Amino acid sequence: MTTTSPPAAAAALPADWRDFLALTKPRVMTLVVFTGLCGMLAAPGHIHPVLGFTAILCIALGAGAAGALNQWYEADIDAVMKRTRGRPLPAGRMERQSALHFGVGLAAFSVILMGLAINLAAAGILTVSILFYVFIYTIWLKRRTPQNIVIGGAAGAFPPLIGWAAVTGDVATLPILLFALVFLWTPPHFWALALFVQTDYANAGVPMLPVVAGERATRTQIGLYTIPMAIAAVAPWPLGLTGAIYGVTSILGTLVFAALAAQVAFRRTGAEDAMTPEKRLFRYSILYLFVLFGAVALDAGLMR
Repeated sequence: MTTTSPPAAAAALPADWRDFLALTKPRVMTLVVFTGLCGMLAAPGHIHPVLGFTAILCIALGAGAAGALNQWYEADIDAVMKRTRGRPLPAGRMERQSALHFGVGLAAFSVILMGLAINLAAAGILTVSILFYVFIYTIWLKRRTPQNIVIGGAAGAFPPLIGWAAVTGDVATLPILLFALVFLWTPPHFWALALFVQTDYANAGVPMLPVVAGERATRTQIGLYTIPMAIAAVAPWPLGLTGAIYGVTSILGTLVFAALAAQVAFRRTGAEDAMTPEKRLFRYSILYLFVLFGAVALDAGLMR
């Protein structure tokens, strides 16, 4: 495996607040926070706005901690990949020890605050999500198996459970289905990305599916995973857990997702163009999750 140590320029380029913010992966955090918020809004019952804000803050801090610890552990492969070499550690703006301390401190603070201010159920799920992302996905799976995204996808699926538990103190069928939706959405989402940055992964020695099994197998898997994802996406409506707003939104949104996934699955050429089917699927998949979770929250508000 090709590895490159971060340049020893930390003293010349000291880290500032923007580097610590970058450690938290704010783009990823946006989706995590949104799904957690929607899980909270969909839950029956009421939570005081201050406590609700605190719960969302804890979800954000926990996600940021996981991102920081991920970058601490992966500084060597981040230095090899074009899309990550500008991060604080491979760019030499921060020492690895600083990232480790920041990540551990943020994780501990988020869990303790969630437990003290909200409830132990939400704090417990938040703890599991952080540990899963760091130890199961980042340390154990990512460099060892092309199934890294399949199993590791669970890490990003916890926020709706946490948001729901913050209100109710437990979990129920709807947040479990939302968990399943994100879990099954993750492979086609990330494999679409991996198809157009597979050279990066190959250079870094990360066994993503296109690198290990080839493009054809990856395209097939994207198509196959879209089927159970579609079922999980639509299921809340016929089960009576949501109203028609979510039902119609999930059906129409999933049909578009399936059409884009089919274009990727049946594509026979790797020819480059300004916006390949893989890039279209990747970008739409982010919007898709935002829209579906927004519909869940809207539906819940109107049904009360």
